[in-house]
Amino acid sequence: MTESAYAKSAPIAHKVEGLDPYSWLQNRDSKEVLDYLIAENEYQEAQLADQAALRETLFQEIKGRIRETDLSLPSPWGPYVYYTRTQAGDEYARHYRCQRSTDDNQAVDEGTEQLLLDPNALADGGFISLGAFSISPDHQRLAYSLDTSGEETYRLFVKELTTGTVTELPFEDCDGSMTWANDSQTLFFAELDETHRPHKLFRHTLGAAGADEVFHEDDGRFFLHCYRSSSERQLILLLNSKTTSETWVLNADQPQQVFKCLAPRVEGHDYSVDHGLHEEQWAWFIRTNQDGINFALYYALGDAPQRNEWQRLIDHDDNVMLEGLTLNAKALCLSLREGGLPIIEIRPNGLPSYRVQLPDAAYSLYVQDSLEFQGAHIRLRYESLNRPAQVRQLTLTDGEQKVLKETPVLGSFNADDYVSQRLWATAPDGTQVPISLVVKRDALGKPTPLYLYGYGAYGESLDPWFSHARLSLLERGVAFAIAHVRGGGELGEAWYRAGKQEHKHNTFSDFIACAEHLVNQGFTSSEQLVISGGSAGGLLIGAVLNQRPELFKAAIAEVPFVDVLNTMLDPDLPLTVTEYDEWGNPQEPDVYERIKAYAPYENIAAQTYPAMLVIAGYNDSRVQYWEAAKWVAKLRATKTDDHWLLLKTELEAGHGGMSGRYQGLRDVALEYAFVFKVLGI
Repeated sequence: MTESAYAKSAPIAHKVEGLDPYSWLQNRDSKEVLDYLIAENEYQEAQLADQAALRETLFQEIKGRIRETDLSLPSPWGPYVYYTRTQAGDEYARHYRCQRSTDDNQAVDEGTEQLLLDPNALADGGFISLGAFSISPDHQRLAYSLDTSGEETYRLFVKELTTGTVTELPFEDCDGSMTWANDSQTLFFAELDETHRPHKLFRHTLGAAGADEVFHEDDGRFFLHCYRSSSERQLILLLNSKTTSETWVLNADQPQQVFKCLAPRVEGHDYSVDHGLHEEQWAWFIRTNQDGINFALYYALGDAPQRNEWQRLIDHDDNVMLEGLTLNAKALCLSLREGGLPIIEIRPNGLPSYRVQLPDAAYSLYVQDSLEFQGAHIRLRYESLNRPAQVRQLTLTDGEQKVLKETPVLGSFNADDYVSQRLWATAPDGTQVPISLVVKRDALGKPTPLYLYGYGAYGESLDPWFSHARLSLLERGVAFAIAHVRGGGELGEAWYRAGKQEHKHNTFSDFIACAEHLVNQGFTSSEQLVISGGSAGGLLIGAVLNQRPELFKAAIAEVPFVDVLNTMLDPDLPLTVTEYDEWGNPQEPDVYERIKAYAPYENIAAQTYPAMLVIAGYNDSRVQYWEAAKWVAKLRATKTDDHWLLLKTELEAGHGGMSGRYQGLRDVALEYAFVFKVLGI
C-alpha cells in the first residue's frame, strides 16, 4: 500500500542550508514547528482514516480481554494492608488500605477501607503520572508526587491520612522521589538540574518553610537517588553513572545527621548496597564488580564500614550474573541470570540453598514484593509469551510456591493454543543470539506474518512478557518475536558490553541476523516481516532500516533516538553527558566518526524504505520530539519509494506516551491497524 494511494501530498519540511538542514524543527513552541507537527498528525489521520472502524474493533477487542474492575493483591505492612482497585471506565487505579486483622491476613476488609489517593480525580481528564507513593513509617501520612505534562518534572504533596488535608510542598524542578526518615516528619527529595538530571538532595521537615541542601552531585555523568534500606533502619544515597557508583548512608532514626560514604568512587567500580541481617547481626550487603564484571557479593558490619572491611560472601562467577538481591530476616534472595534466563536463588538462614523451579523454557521472573522484612514470604512475578502474569507467594524456608493471582484474560483464551519457543540466530562473528517467539499453534510450521521487537541498550534485559493486546496479532495469524541482541543484559554484563560504545554495531548486525534466521528457517518472509522498537530501540530500528531496508515490509519506531550524533554533540540537552558512557563522546574525533557511521539521521540514503509509522511525545525530556520529526522530514525528502511514512506526535505526552490505560489501548490499536493494513490482513 502506498502513500500516493491515500493522499495527494505529505507535509514537506523545507531544508535549511547547513550541516543539519532540519534543525529549525528544534524551535520548540514556535508557530512554524507546531503547525508542521499538527499537519503531520492530520496527514497520518487522513492516511489511516479508512481504518477507523478496525481501530475501534481492535480497541474493544483488547479491552474485552481485560478485567476492567479488579483488585490488586493486598500488601501487609504494620497495622494495615495496602492495595489498588481499578474500575470500569477509569483510566487509573485508586489506592486504598484497610485494617489488618491478623499477622498473616492479607484479605480486604471493606468495612475499614480507606481511600488514600484517586488519580482519576487529580487528572481531571488530562495527563497525569504518579511518581512517589510513600506511606510514612507511622502510617499517618502519604507523600506523593505528580507529573501533569509528561516532562517528568514533579510537584510534591503530603496528605494527612486522618484528616484528608493535602499540602503541596513549595519546591520546583523535582525528580518525583520522596523518602521518609523514621520520625515520619522528615522527607528527602531530589532536584533536577537544567539537563534533567537529579543532582541535589534536600531534607525537608514538615511544617518548615524550606528545605536544607544535603548533597550536591556536580559531575554531569552521575545521577542521585535516595531510598530506604530493606531493614528500614538506614537511608541510602546512591550516586551512579553508567560505569561507576558511590554510596552514602544515614541512620534513618537520625535524619538531621550527615550521610557517610561507604566507598569513595573509583572509575569503573560499580557497587550498590542494602542493609539487613547476617548471622543475626545487622550488616551491609554490597553487590560489587571489583572481582569481575558479573558481580560478587560482600557483607560488612558496623554503621559505615570502609571498603577494606568488606568480607566476601559470594564469589564472582564467569557464567552467572548477579543482577540483584532481596533481603529478608529469614533468607537472602539472589536475582541471577544464566544462559539468557532470570533465576532466583534462595539462601535460607541455616538451611540449604535452592533455586525457584518454573514450568516454561523462556520467561520473565523477578521479585515483585519483598513484603515485610520479618515476614515468612516474598512474592514473585512470573510470566511468559503465552502465559499471563502470575503473582506467586514463595515460602522462604522450604521453597513452597502458591499462585496468589493470575492476570485474568476474559473470553476464550487458552495458553495451550499458542506455542512459545527459544531460537538461536548466528551473528556474522559467529555469536549465538537468542530469539523468543510465540505463534498460534495452528500457524506453526509455515511462513506467517511476524512482528519482531528489539531494544539492545543500557544492559536492560528484554525478557518475554505476556500481553493482552498481542493476542489480537496472534489470533490473526501474526507471530511475535523478541530479538535479544547484544547491548541488552539478557546474557550478563559481557553481553551488554559487547553492544555498546565501539561495539554498538553488534546490536544492529545481531538484529539483522535474527530477522534473516526467522526468514531462512521458514517462520516468515521479508514481505511479511514487521519490526518495532522504542527509544534506544528506535535507534536500532533506524540503523537497520538504513542497512537492510529490503529485509522488512514495515517498521514502527516509538520515541526513537535517531538523531543520536547531534544530540550527543549538545551537552546542554537532558541526559547527553550521562550518555557518554553508553555511546561515547563525539567531541572525540574517533567517537564522532564511529557514531556518524550508524546514526539513523545521518545515514538516510536515496533508496527504497519499508512502510513506517513513527510516534513521538512533544513533552518527552529523554528523547526530544524533534528527533522523530527531523528523521521523518529527511526520509521524506530522500527516499525513493512512495510507501507510507507516517509521523504522530502526541502533543500532550512525554516519553511514555499518553498516561491513561484506555488511551494506551487506543495507541496499540492504531499500531496494530497499521500493521494489518500494510500486511494486507
